[in-house]
Amino acid sequence: MFIVDTHCHVSPCWYEPVESLVDQMDRNHVDQAVLIQMLGQYDNEYQFECERRYPGRFASVVLVDTAEPDAPRRLEDLAAQGAKGIRLRPDDPLTIWHKVAELGLVVSCVGTPLAFASPTFARVLDSFPRLAVIIEHLGGITTCDEASTEAVRDEVFALGRFPNAYMKIHGLGEICRRKVPVVSPFPFDPDGLPLLNRACDAFAGRVMWGSDFPPVSFREGYANALHLPMSELESRPHAERTEIFGGLAARMFGLE
Repeated sequence: MFIVDTHCHVSPCWYEPVESLVDQMDRNHVDQAVLIQMLGQYDNEYQFECERRYPGRFASVVLVDTAEPDAPRRLEDLAAQGAKGIRLRPDDPLTIWHKVAELGLVVSCVGTPLAFASPTFARVLDSFPRLAVIIEHLGGITTCDEASTEAVRDEVFALGRFPNAYMKIHGLGEICRRKVPVVSPFPFDPDGLPLLNRACDAFAGRVMWGSDFPPVSFREGYANALHLPMSELESRPHAERTEIFGGLAARMFGLE
């Protein structure tokens, strides 16, 4: 299966350099990856450097300070350098959303369940119907977050009604409680597993996998973050799994 990891952070000054990611990708037969700029870092040059060093292996999703008045112009410059997308929050100013739509970039959206469930975010999706918006981290939903009430979860999954809304799933360590003691081959309580299939049902054909490297290393590790979701979704159609683990992202980020 052709695999694209849609959620990786690399940096020379925080987390891990790109060589650590490449090692994990090679060991787990991951073909390509999307570099997602970490929050608070507005210098995106390292991600572009990674693309130059590993031609055809990476796509870059950048970050700009949306509170600055020159953010739209800055984004234009980054798009000209080859950025394929930008990381935004649900409540970022509409001026930057307009610029993203104008440039034809992809949005990788990070936020809390309450932010995603808000009418404000639904209006954003409705206002930019041609703008692809990927909801990160299962919309922030976990089995341990008290804010993730069933009503809030319903609102987040209901966003699948917007054809331009996509959902990003990650390692099971984000949504499942770890068993104690840790045992193989499945080190989690299965309490969060229904969320995985619920996302695939709500966002049919618009789900993609990302490891969340390197924070995933503090949870189940890269290999488990890939292979355990693959195993849990094994009963779903092969064509659907092909899209989730690579096909959709390859087209969306120009990695084919």
